[in-house]
Amino acid sequence: MRRPTTFPEGTTERLKILMKQAKSKSEFQRIQAVYLREATKMTPEDIAAALAWHPGTVRNIHSAFLRLGEKAFRVSSRGGRHRENLSFSEEKALLDQFLDISGDGGVIVVSGIKAAYEQKLGQQVPKSTVYRMLARHDWRQIVPRPRHPKADSVAQEAFKKTSRKFSKGK
Repeated sequence: MRRPTTFPEGTTERLKILMKQAKSKSEFQRIQAVYLREATKMTPEDIAAALAWHPGTVRNIHSAFLRLGEKAFRVSSRGGRHRENLSFSEEKALLDQFLDISGDGGVIVVSGIKAAYEQKLGQQVPKSTVYRMLARHDWRQIVPRPRHPKADSVAQEAFKKTSRKFSKGK
């Protein structure tokens, strides 16, 4: 097995300071993984056991520290739209074209938005992509319902003729 690469001079002191300044548990543990190797000469397997990690993770942190320095300790937040086709602002600009139609009380058909989206993107997308984009921008489907779908006009007229309220008024 090859001998591990040594860290720069003064690393131990700097790591002590960084551990005190750590803002999260994850950041602290990453610093600690390097500190344990430098200060106590522990192996990655022993460090992993102490931190309840996998030895490969410890080796990756050591490697990242040698390549990037202190930037290796900064943990980026998770989440986000990593596979987005258009940015949020680009989507908003695309939907603004259809805002005039909806503002005048017109009906917006999703197939029209889908066609504009595909033209801007240069490739086909499923309809669900467009619906998710509309939901992301708080567009919702508001359809006026002039009457209940199960309404029976014959029964309503018969009720008006037999009801006490309507029959007394005549």
